[in-house]
Amino acid sequence: MTFFVSFATVPTPGGLNEDYVAVGPDWALVLDGATAPTGIESGCIHNVPWLVGNLASCLASRLCTESSDLADILASAIEETTSRHADTCDTRNPASPSSTVAMARYDGSTIEYLTLADSPIVVGAHNGRAHAIVDDRTAHLPSYKPEDVRAARNSPGGFWVASTVPDAAYQAVVGTLRTADVSRLAILSDGSARYVDRFGLSDWSGLLNVMEMSGPGELIERVRAAEMLETEDDRRTRKLRGKVHDDATAVLLLPVAKGAGTAQRVHG
Repeated sequence: MTFFVSFATVPTPGGLNEDYVAVGPDWALVLDGATAPTGIESGCIHNVPWLVGNLASCLASRLCTESSDLADILASAIEETTSRHADTCDTRNPASPSSTVAMARYDGSTIEYLTLADSPIVVGAHNGRAHAIVDDRTAHLPSYKPEDVRAARNSPGGFWVASTVPDAAYQAVVGTLRTADVSRLAILSDGSARYVDRFGLSDWSGLLNVMEMSGPGELIERVRAAEMLETEDDRRTRKLRGKVHDDATAVLLLPVAKGAGTAQRVHG
């Protein structure tokens, strides 16, 4: 079994894209970078696109050449990325630029997955149902004051992200799926996942339907439309956290029968 892969990534209107997507012959990954809040010193001279670009390149090279567990690959990639700016930056600072990670690696019989922080992997079954696999610890913090989030980052009882602590990789949600049980699979940044979990425009199965029928770019366009309609009253009444707009990335993997060939396509 092989996979047809399509994807789209769109920045916040008027901003730099702090997401990153990469696809190989038997793997795909999405990173969603995070900047320290205003007033919190990161100790780093680099911006978030630098971090996600370097982390993505380290991950991609390992996914292309190594058969190690995904957590081991991520830990090694974090370590190498950290070494690239250890001489110029305070990599011990817990507010150093960071990223979520969601990735899948597949062969004829299995799909391995890893997700760290709030970028979900959505799994569709042959009966039409779907569910999201996500590390949701960031949704259950006791406080979202910048200084409290800083203290909770990459610490027991808090949450874990890919930054400068390789051991964070071993806190990720990992698992294996039987390829035969999967009808379609999506890897999302939370900017695309808000189609379901912020705006409630459908369930996870409906999100997969949009991606399969109209492409990942259409999903992101619908998210942008919903963001434009959201009011300050909506955000206050529903106690919504996060930015009004967010970078959005979506990858769709569709199984292809052996011998039918594979393709990769960019939407949006």
